[in-house]
Amino acid sequence: MRKTKLQGMALVMLALMALPALAQKQFTLEDLNFGGTNYRNMVPANKSLTWWGDQLVRLSNDTCWTVDPVKGKEKVLFTRDGLNRALSLKEAKQISSLSYTSFPYPDKPVALLYNNNERLLVNFTTNRMEWRGDRPVGMVAEEWNKKSRSTAYVKDDDIYVADAMGKKYQVTFDGDHEIVYGQSVHRSEFGIDGGMFWNPQGTHLAFYRMDQSMVTDYPLVDVPELDDTSRVIATAAPEKYPMAGQESHVVTVGVLNVATRDIVYLDAGDPTDRYFSNITWNPDGNVIYMMEGNRDQNEVELVAYDATTGTRLRSIYRETHPKYVEPQHPITFLPWDKDKFVLWSEQDGYNHLYLYDVYGNMIKQLTRGNWVVMDLLGFDEQNKAVIISGNADNPIQQNLYRVDISSGERTRIDEGGRGWHNGRLSNSGAWLIDSYQEPDVPRNIALVNTRENRQYRYFTAPDPWQGYTVPEYRCGTIKAADGITDLYYRLVLPTDFDENKKYPTVVYVYGGPHAHNVDARWHWASRSWETYMAQRGYVLFILDNRGSENRGRDFEQATFRELGQVEMQDQMCGVDFLRTLRYVDTDRLGVHGWSFGGFMTISLMTNYPDVFKVGVAGGPVIDWKWYEVMYGERYMDTPQDNPEGYAKTSLINKAGDLKGRLQIIIGLNDPTVVPQHAYSFLKACIAAGTQPDFFVYPGQGHNMRGHQSVHLHERITRYFDDYLK
Repeated sequence: MRKTKLQGMALVMLALMALPALAQKQFTLEDLNFGGTNYRNMVPANKSLTWWGDQLVRLSNDTCWTVDPVKGKEKVLFTRDGLNRALSLKEAKQISSLSYTSFPYPDKPVALLYNNNERLLVNFTTNRMEWRGDRPVGMVAEEWNKKSRSTAYVKDDDIYVADAMGKKYQVTFDGDHEIVYGQSVHRSEFGIDGGMFWNPQGTHLAFYRMDQSMVTDYPLVDVPELDDTSRVIATAAPEKYPMAGQESHVVTVGVLNVATRDIVYLDAGDPTDRYFSNITWNPDGNVIYMMEGNRDQNEVELVAYDATTGTRLRSIYRETHPKYVEPQHPITFLPWDKDKFVLWSEQDGYNHLYLYDVYGNMIKQLTRGNWVVMDLLGFDEQNKAVIISGNADNPIQQNLYRVDISSGERTRIDEGGRGWHNGRLSNSGAWLIDSYQEPDVPRNIALVNTRENRQYRYFTAPDPWQGYTVPEYRCGTIKAADGITDLYYRLVLPTDFDENKKYPTVVYVYGGPHAHNVDARWHWASRSWETYMAQRGYVLFILDNRGSENRGRDFEQATFRELGQVEMQDQMCGVDFLRTLRYVDTDRLGVHGWSFGGFMTISLMTNYPDVFKVGVAGGPVIDWKWYEVMYGERYMDTPQDNPEGYAKTSLINKAGDLKGRLQIIIGLNDPTVVPQHAYSFLKACIAAGTQPDFFVYPGQGHNMRGHQSVHLHERITRYFDDYLK
């Protein structure tokens, strides 16, 4: 049949009308997963910013610009090619990138830059090299001091120092697998990040010495890479792993006098079964302050030491609690008064700041209320104020505040007030970078005059998901199992959502301490895998149960000595909520989580076998007596002191209760939740006659790195597609 001209035009119009729908693209895991080939294009755009004193500087690989914070105008400060030419650097010694530029001296036009193996100080107004120092090959940790320009570094578990003239010398001599210097100790608990600490003047270096010769070697195995022709057989890769109730390592703190090369050790008494953390120098660089906790973790003491002799001077502060005390932050001295400092504490039930003097007198509580301080960004020295972040406005927000030291008055200073705000303060505290997201805002950056409380929008990121089919993200609250406490949830609905249909639903869970899943970031902080699953026709439900972070001490400590029990009760309140939603098919309910979330996944699958039909548990803790000392004993006490709690929370005895389809996934070289957990559960299932599935990633640790993460999430997705959908 021949079409008329009018019919042809009508068909064209219909086709054009259909174009927007056809143009909506579908996500792949290469788009959404952080190991994916297109992931970088799918995250909100950002600007790399730093401070040179109070001057804002934008960084890129090739150029640094100054930025006018009020007008947003930019001006080239210097370029990589320009510096390389002006300094006549040979190709092997050229500055490789400006992306990591910093300005260590707020009153000098000097940039800290890097080439392949050197640290460089360049005066960018005269284009002259002021200093250069090697970055030794093979080091595993380093600390550079901007005052002395000395570098401390660790190689083969010993400490070395290179002075400003480049002269290197070895500081310690007995480092090996058993004795470790200058690195994180206590398995990086208690806020520990690194193991070397320069005093402000760069004349003395405090460092950790960890003797772990008494700690059992856990027998991990290193399987050769497919392209490794140098070896045929797998090799032993033992990990020092002190399990709950077992003998732990012994830590001492040494102090190096750079001028004399002498070392003294802090006279902290018998270090056995004690934890040393949050090391801080006083402004004069002659006194060290250190948090000292007992192994039971129910008391902590702040102690001052003479750095030149190691002598214990005095106890400044002591805190106890029947459950546990958990120091996470070093003290911070006031820049205008070297005899006063800010201390973090949960002594009133919430993480707040307190002002103390060096003699142990509490001057005042700086912040208070049923909310927590999340970060101390710095000070406005001129006006005697501290700049912080916290959730005073809403439990699932992070806002930026100015707190007057004298009056305690708190003023919110970020842009908009909603969302999740991260701040970076200028040298004087007069200006602040406010980079933030809101549930419907991918990213904005505002520049804040902290003294006038004025905000200037600098950057608005476009939506990187424009043109894709995006699900709906909802947030709300339900009551916890106690009937009183509000719990926050996120709900992700299928992209073709029809309220009259029934959808398979996956509960994603973590549930453990020092983490949360739901907050006021973009898409309510939804994980990208949830979007991928929603696109495939699933409902996703995520609930932050009691025991998770940022809600105060009692909220987190509700799980003490019985990990997983209160958490399961709250998660089942979430299931009760799902039952009220007519579009949720509760006959097709699944659960997935990793690490603590893997523990929760198997806990829910075996304690509520008629509720959860399919589960995927990644890196799961099976029995807390096989977890490490510091974390495990904080929340569970020792197996000797709490046998009932360990027995109640162990999943070994639950293996026979498994009914649904469960897949367990681990990294073969996991040093965090060692493979013994999964293997023991498999043995228990064999004995009980239950049939979990199992997958392992050789060479991987607690999480899958790089593109293997794409493979992992495809495997997780397929499991739900095969058995739940």
